[in-house]
Amino acid sequence: MAFSSIFCCVKGSDRKGKAKKQPSWRVFSLKELHSATNNFNYDNKLGEGGFGSVYWGQLWDGSQIAVKRLKVWSNKAEMEFAVEVEILARVRHKNLLSLRGYCAEGQERLIVYDYMPNLSLLSHLHGQHSAESLLDWKRRMNVAIGSAEGIAYLHHHATPHIIHRDIKASNVLLDSDFQAQVADFGFAKFIPDGATHVTTRVKGTLGYLAPEYAMLGKASESCDVYSFGILLLELASGKKPIEKVDLTVKRTITDWALPLVCEGKLSELADPRLSGNYVEEELKRLVLVALVCAQNRPEKRPTMLDVIELLKGEAKEKFTALENDEMFKIPPVVDDDVLSGTEGNADSTASEEKEPKPEIEKIEVQA
Repeated sequence: MAFSSIFCCVKGSDRKGKAKKQPSWRVFSLKELHSATNNFNYDNKLGEGGFGSVYWGQLWDGSQIAVKRLKVWSNKAEMEFAVEVEILARVRHKNLLSLRGYCAEGQERLIVYDYMPNLSLLSHLHGQHSAESLLDWKRRMNVAIGSAEGIAYLHHHATPHIIHRDIKASNVLLDSDFQAQVADFGFAKFIPDGATHVTTRVKGTLGYLAPEYAMLGKASESCDVYSFGILLLELASGKKPIEKVDLTVKRTITDWALPLVCEGKLSELADPRLSGNYVEEELKRLVLVALVCAQNRPEKRPTMLDVIELLKGEAKEKFTALENDEMFKIPPVVDDDVLSGTEGNADSTASEEKEPKPEIEKIEVQA
């Protein structure tokens, strides 16, 4: 389907019961974006991924923008571009990255967003800002709750409901006040009314993929919940989703964290860069919620609305029940032989399933 025909649907779409509003985005000319980014100068590059590159730019009125430029034009890239623009045009939430506009001229496909001065959560946990320790505990809790609220909006309030499919640290951007903005909707899927999941090609990032999605291609809101659980553990501990134990063995962040919780060693889960400056009760909430989100059985994971309540400390009875959950009672036995294959292939365990393997279209390893 052509981009123009998909986007016509966006212009005519509207939430039930609400009057139509003028869109807050606009169509940019290629000439305008060339000028704003100094002809996509290397010095303006903010980052690069499988999709292409993101550049900083400044418009004629002085406002700062970020421009995503697709690397290679193809029908597949065209579809991802159209999906992201459509979703961004539909949704408005303080914790979702806002669409400023787009450009589709010739074979160029570009999406324009507000510029986020503090870049991504990834840059502060593992990247260029990681040594600066700008993420104190209060900011981390705000990022956790803010990003949860953005994802909950997609799952429960957007019409139709939306699953993101690529929740990870590099897709949580931070504004000038370190408020979280969930970004990058190129892999997102609409969930039809009444559907429990959609079966689709597997796309995403190793370490964040829910097992049922990685092995069987079953995508649902629960898959985003799993990814968010991994993100919370990353936020609390400063560790990557998958880390090398030695030259041949890799360990997932859940396999590292769960035994420590079972043994009551919560303090060992806190990022050393915090130097002990955190609220113990909040750390406990963050870690327990993270682990219940990232458990293998999707039916036992909470919804994002439950997650928000738990993180805010508003559901005391639910949290007491969570503390007493069996998963936190007995330290699990971790098989190093299994861990050694964790990162190599997203469907490495799928051969044990009776159902056929899904088609793996795009799996990334987050550096």
